[in-house]
Amino acid sequence: MDLKLQTLAVIGNGIIGHGITEVFSSSGTQTILIGRNEASLMKALSRIKTSLDEFSRRGLIEQRSVEAAIARIRISTQLDDAAGAELVIEAVPEEMELKVSIFERLDRITRPEAVLASSSGHPASELSVRVKNKDRVIATHFWYPPQLLPLVEVCGSPETSPDVIGWTCARLREAGKEPVVIDREMPGFIGNRIQFAILREAWSLWASGAASAEAIDAVVKNSIGRRLGITGPIESADLGGLDTMFRFAEFLQPTLDTSSSPPSVVGERRCSADPHIHGRSNVEWSELSAARKEELFRWLARDRDRNTA
Repeated sequence: MDLKLQTLAVIGNGIIGHGITEVFSSSGTQTILIGRNEASLMKALSRIKTSLDEFSRRGLIEQRSVEAAIARIRISTQLDDAAGAELVIEAVPEEMELKVSIFERLDRITRPEAVLASSSGHPASELSVRVKNKDRVIATHFWYPPQLLPLVEVCGSPETSPDVIGWTCARLREAGKEPVVIDREMPGFIGNRIQFAILREAWSLWASGAASAEAIDAVVKNSIGRRLGITGPIESADLGGLDTMFRFAEFLQPTLDTSSSPPSVVGERRCSADPHIHGRSNVEWSELSAARKEELFRWLARDRDRNTA
């Protein structure tokens, strides 16, 4: 696929949208960030600058690269400004009709060879129902926050061109991401499905009174949570011995939760004055968020050292 990425357009300037903008602008791509109003776009630019400054303070990029990345970003409130981009990534709120209408419009205004991508967990076939050139529509599911987590799940519809999939993965790698191709469309793709399988069991254990939320989280953080960043679940089972793991699965799987909806007590807690299961103060939540961010930066530094070794 002979298409050089010179300009990226990002539709939506929320957390995911401005994170994607940061990723590509800092890797050298001219980027148009398109949002609903000037005020929110300026706020997004400020957040990108703050984030890049932190990368610089941590030695992950040079300070001169911060200003260069910001200079590559142009903001707009007009969807038509995406017309000249070779790659457009939609990152608007999870409202299907809004997404479908945006893809319909992009199909009309962009050049025929431009790639139209979505950052959401919705399959490309659902987003392209009103698109004529369906072969160029693809899902690129970034993980939050995009500038700190390397994974992008890439999945085309049955009508997406294989060349588009390959081209998209190449551009993501150039931007420093870790694209993983998913061979078949499914709701949520892979990461969310595994994440929610864990969450379903964790909520079920808590709701049934098997253990406290603190105990359940402590078990995960001090066991599989440490291993999964090194060996994935299938690798872990292979290392543990497939015969042993298969036999244990035969014993354990019939007892696991298979509910098709979350426990009602979780729904009740969601609608309460304090919509959390853990009883923590706002300060404690802020500290936990900061600790998680610190660990994600540590992983990024490790990735950089490994890639430059």
